[in-house]
Amino acid sequence: EFTTTVVSCSPAELQTEGSNGKKEVLNGFHVVLEDTLLFPEGGGQPDDRGSINDVSVLRVTRQGAQADHFTQTPLAPGTEVQVRVDWERRFDHMQQHSGQHLITAVADHLFGLKTTSWELGRARSVIELDSPSVTAEQVAAIEQSVNEKIRARLPVNVRELSLDDPEVEQVRGRGLPDDHAGPVRVVTIESVDANMCCGTHVSNLSDLQVIKILGTEKGKKNKTNLAFLAGNRVLKWMERSHGSEKALTALLKCGAEDHVEAVKKLQNSTKLLQKNNLNLLRDLAVHVAHSLRNSPDWGGVVTLHRKEGDSEFMNIIANEIGSEETLLFLTVGDEKGAGLFLLAGPAEAVETLGPRVAEVLEGKGAGKKGRFQGKATRMSRRGEVQALLQDYISTQSAE
Repeated sequence: EFTTTVVSCSPAELQTEGSNGKKEVLNGFHVVLEDTLLFPEGGGQPDDRGSINDVSVLRVTRQGAQADHFTQTPLAPGTEVQVRVDWERRFDHMQQHSGQHLITAVADHLFGLKTTSWELGRARSVIELDSPSVTAEQVAAIEQSVNEKIRARLPVNVRELSLDDPEVEQVRGRGLPDDHAGPVRVVTIESVDANMCCGTHVSNLSDLQVIKILGTEKGKKNKTNLAFLAGNRVLKWMERSHGSEKALTALLKCGAEDHVEAVKKLQNSTKLLQKNNLNLLRDLAVHVAHSLRNSPDWGGVVTLHRKEGDSEFMNIIANEIGSEETLLFLTVGDEKGAGLFLLAGPAEAVETLGPRVAEVLEGKGAGKKGRFQGKATRMSRRGEVQALLQDYISTQSAE
């Protein structure tokens, strides 16, 4: 934390993602300070969070050489203020960003794998490598090398060079922003890497604790994405994994080394049960179809609801009955909640009634050739559908 002075405060808006995943717009202010220790987003690194005089800073963005701090409370220009950084978030970003520099340098040194971009994510970070593929052996070698350098406790230094300094040409980088002004900031890992960078970093590789490479994924054209965790993220990941392992041990009644085999056996058993269940359901559908066809109530409108079943169950019944004179209304699922429905019968009638049935059941569906089926959210309104169908049949008979 440190003390500085407010330069300006102007109304502003901030787009955020609400708890329901929808975009929300917050009204507030952009506060500009004489100087700041809150990092504005850039260089692949998210911005800091913190406070100004205990007023929360929700976003920090860069406008040229100026940092805009978004707050929902105004701060008067000329006021002396105390700025405090959210250290847990800052240190996490330092670990991930220095980890990226280290992995990038080692991947290039060992295998000539160039980094084209990277992203510091909330759960994991991803480095885009300029190669269509990276082998498991290469990943293992990179992980071993970076952790050796962490254990060697190599210093990380920050220097500022003037833009015309010849040394700038020797420094790795992907070019400066168009609105860059002032000196060039260089982050150096002793004997490993020198890189132009605006981000926040640890002062010694030992602060990274450990790096775990999670694996690779196919990236953009001819690129490979390498996902990794550094520092405290590795510990949190291990804690989650250990918790899952303990839970699985209790559920599967076997040691962690046997989890995979136990799950495979369960999957095979489930597939067999599903196959047997499907055969029984098919047999039941045929039996139900014949019972409906032979019922004294057959004709006009015939309805059937069953809690257990699926679309195939209903279609088998409709296939077995094969009637083009009767309206057949079948439903499966929760009697008062959600489920599936099928309307079968004369093509013209089904084409007219199908969308109306979906509307009554507050669902949606589609149909062709004398069938209309879909999903419903209000099965409790089946009676209304039956009345609708009966009215249609009565009207057709009268005509």
